Amino acid sequence: MTEQITRSVEHATFVLEREYPATRERVYAALSSKEQKGKWFGGGGPGMKWDFDFTEGGREYNHGEHEGHSYTFDAIYLDIVENERITWSYKMYVNGVKLSASLTVVELTSTAGGTRLTFTETGAYYDGHEDPKLRETGSDELLDALGASLD
Repeated sequence: MTEQITRSVEHATFVLEREYPATRERVYAALSSKEQKGKWFGGGGPGMKWDFDFTEGGREYNHGEHEGHSYTFDAIYLDIVENERITWSYKMYVNGVKLSASLTVVELTSTAGGTRLTFTETGAYYDGHEDPKLRETGSDELLDALGASLD
């Protein structure tokens, strides 16, 4: 007997802001350089596959195992304005199951103390496989790791 899957889509948008005591150029480099992004995003670890083509139309693909699960991040860069803005769309999978498709925009603005990063993500979360609040929490933790990599 074939199991019946109930299909659904939950839509969610969240906005996260950080102020980093670093120039926009330095924050942008941490987002756009494979070497620097690897310090905070977790790409390229043991057993991981990580492709990183940071160009408009370029793809970032990150696949690996963690705590017995297989994770895949598959993104396309849609818009890049050096030191100002990055836009990408991406899909997330766990154990081959598509969790979501999202559009993310990161904006960088100069402040008296460094750089304000505004991270806006709009996602479609499929078939109840992920709570959008978990994605927001994970993104929040990644922005903390980005900040720590700038120290």
